[in-house]
Amino acid sequence: MFCELWDLLELDQFWSGKLLPGRKGTRWLNVFKTLTAYRLIDPGSEWRLHRLWYEQSAMADLLGEDYGLVQKDKLYRCLDKLVEHKEDLFSFLRQRWHNMFNARFDILLYDLTSTYFECDPPGAGLRKFGYSRDKRSDCVQVVIALIVTPEGFPLAYEVMPGNTKDSNTLEMFLQKVEGQYGKSNRTWLMDRGIPTDETIEKMKGSEYPIRYLIGTPKGRLTKLEKKFLDKPWEEVRDKVKVKLLKDDGELYVLVESADRVNKERSMRRRRLRKLLERLKQLQDQSNSRDKLLLKIGAAKKEAGRAYSLVKINLPDAKEVINKETFTFSLDKDKLRKVMRKEGKYLLRSNLTATDPGLLWKQYMLLGEVEQAFKEMKGDLLIRPIHHQKDTRIEAHIFVAFQAYCLNVTLKQRLKWLAPGLTPRAVIEKFKKMQMLDVHFPTTDGKQLVLTRYTQPEKEHKMLLSQMKFNLPKQPPPKITSNLEAIVK
Repeated sequence: MFCELWDLLELDQFWSGKLLPGRKGTRWLNVFKTLTAYRLIDPGSEWRLHRLWYEQSAMADLLGEDYGLVQKDKLYRCLDKLVEHKEDLFSFLRQRWHNMFNARFDILLYDLTSTYFECDPPGAGLRKFGYSRDKRSDCVQVVIALIVTPEGFPLAYEVMPGNTKDSNTLEMFLQKVEGQYGKSNRTWLMDRGIPTDETIEKMKGSEYPIRYLIGTPKGRLTKLEKKFLDKPWEEVRDKVKVKLLKDDGELYVLVESADRVNKERSMRRRRLRKLLERLKQLQDQSNSRDKLLLKIGAAKKEAGRAYSLVKINLPDAKEVINKETFTFSLDKDKLRKVMRKEGKYLLRSNLTATDPGLLWKQYMLLGEVEQAFKEMKGDLLIRPIHHQKDTRIEAHIFVAFQAYCLNVTLKQRLKWLAPGLTPRAVIEKFKKMQMLDVHFPTTDGKQLVLTRYTQPEKEHKMLLSQMKFNLPKQPPPKITSNLEAIVK
């Protein structure tokens, strides 16, 4: 299946002129194919590929190679040859996806994630401590910025230091996409925290149209709250309603989700209850003032934003700590303001559409870039990364993206040919088919080896038919000496 997808994208045509055979006969293209197949089908470390996976897979038979293809040093040396072709690859794939699926690239989804390393922090390089989306603030990381279409087709990505701020990346990507794919009428979708007001002004003032639909910080909702009061609600989905406001040449869409109200309210109550219980415990303990402040600081970190809803009166430096000198109470005015905003978020755009429901549905497409990150981290196991050199780190991520390109191609084919199935489900179904070697001793002391794959079951035949894939011919028999068989 991997080889069918590879040929479908005509990747041999792209890579054959870039990964030329080595002086000692190493076919680097086949090494890269093996790395990508491994990342797509059963991802893990290069060491596991070298010691275990390759020998238990059918890659050697499909590629006409032996075990020498995956010597450890060859796998690492192949990684060093890849990243320089990144931009050319995505330009090539963009054309292939357009030809195959009539894919359009006028709506771009942009987001960032991080992936971590389980190693000591380096003195320099990409690995830095920063905001971790993986909840691993104890580990150094790199940040990955990605642009995909609403169907999940990637157009570009970049690997950046782990302490990179989201707001410092957008302008560079606007220039990158323009330089690689030319000036065009594009709409950018992104979450709050990525575009700054300065970048938005540059997008609005661009000589060619750059349209945007973005989430905004809650502070802007506070500023515009009164202007929304006389605007009517419009229900766009069960438990979701929207309002539209035109202000200063832009459109603002206020969204209220009942499910989001329940979620945010539940989280706030849980954290607030835990904080109040902890403060009551501290009232009953015998602590010095310094120790009390440290424990309150730990409680504040755990409570997050809920901490601002509690008024705390601390004892003076020379006062005894008891229930009279150390008190706390719920700030009800602030709580009411927070409750009014629960489940609400604000979208901002310079699009010409006047239907708030349409704008909201378009913004929901942003979930596709989150799905891409989910597949990269879940199905393709991009994390944790064990490489030390920056070049190898980028190459590891590049291989994962090449595998993701095959994955999203398979997903698009399934959408048309076998709806309801995910790429991972198809891979797991085909894993039931096995390939094995049958050995027969001959009268002259040699071994006749028949390599055979098991006959496809009913579900495999149906999948192969639906996806228009053909199984390869059974490999021809081989004759080896007993010594060769023993060595193998």
